[in-house]
Amino acid sequence: MRIVFAVLWLGLIVYSFGFAPPDHPQTLVLIQRLATGDWQGINPLIVSLFNLMGVWPLIYTALLVVDGQEQRFPAWPFAVLSFAVGVFALLPYFILRRPAPIFTGEINRGVRLGESRITATGIGLLAVGCLGYGLIAGNWADFWQQWQTSRFVHVMTLDFCLLSLLFPFLLVDDWQRRGIENSPWRWWSVVPLLGALGYLLLRPPLILSKKSVA
Repeated sequence: MRIVFAVLWLGLIVYSFGFAPPDHPQTLVLIQRLATGDWQGINPLIVSLFNLMGVWPLIYTALLVVDGQEQRFPAWPFAVLSFAVGVFALLPYFILRRPAPIFTGEINRGVRLGESRITATGIGLLAVGCLGYGLIAGNWADFWQQWQTSRFVHVMTLDFCLLSLLFPFLLVDDWQRRGIENSPWRWWSVVPLLGALGYLLLRPPLILSKKSVA
């Protein structure tokens, strides 16, 4: 799979900067307005998508605080960078990581925060709010036009889709770390976004190894 992830990462970079629609002079202004909450006149679908691109890194981080402890390198740089560049930062993690079906790390503050139902609830409410705003108030015809003509909107949409598709590759090990690798309900967690949110909220606790308990 590492080769597949590497090819996907390189292909995404080449496509984004070589074949995606051209960039617009006003892209930086649009990003600044989206980041500062100046949303008047902006299609709610684009506002929603932009904010969901901040929710996905939160979802990934809730798993990386555990998965990263089983790797030979820290996961936090990839998680932090994903808030800025999304899947462009996370794909290198997938390339470098090794399977980690058993948790032998430390139950530190980051793990407790990532495992917290309060954290999961907060992420879920934020995501549902963004999603509902876009679906109810958004203009699909305008979004489709901007997807065809704006590199920022085009690549951001592609980024969102890839984050949704890659998440299950982290789930496989996390299922085993919690003893639900044979549970039929686990398949609901691979549903894009909503499944991930439900998984964070309903997943059972980690099965701790002797090393973790010690």
